[in-house]
Amino acid sequence: FQDLASPVYEVEINRRTAAENEFVMLKKDVDAAYMNKVELQAKVDSLTDEIKFLKCLYEGEIAQLQSHISDTSVILSMDNNRDLDLDSIIAQVRAQYEEIALKSKAEAEALYQTKIQELQATAGQHGDDLKLTKAEISDLNRMIQRIRSEIGNVKKQVGSMKGVS
Repeated sequence: FQDLASPVYEVEINRRTAAENEFVMLKKDVDAAYMNKVELQAKVDSLTDEIKFLKCLYEGEIAQLQSHISDTSVILSMDNNRDLDLDSIIAQVRAQYEEIALKSKAEAEALYQTKIQELQATAGQHGDDLKLTKAEISDLNRMIQRIRSEIGNVKKQVGSMKGVS
């Protein structure tokens, strides 16, 4: 009887050792996945803060551009004390200034549109990065749950082996 018990006992000891080794490896995997999750969450927080900063910057630039656009009107007046044809000179100068004002306004609006497009592209990229990071975190959470379940199963197996031995 002792000859039969010894191989069975050795098999159980080997199984227990293998289960403990597997438990240690799974625990390392869980720890690594958790650290990765923490790093990804930090990235999400950083990207969120950067998006908020860019949004504030964007709104400030829009306000600045809008105030610049509204300040581009020109008024010209002059006393006509001489016999010269000052009315036509004033009309010409006024036309030149209005043309300059229109060009400045068009340039400011073009700059405004360019800035808006750049900021929207940047915000879109950050939004995409945020979505990818959230997807990675979700995948890691699923992996952690799966590994925890496996650890629970290994613990149950080890516990049942202790009861057998």
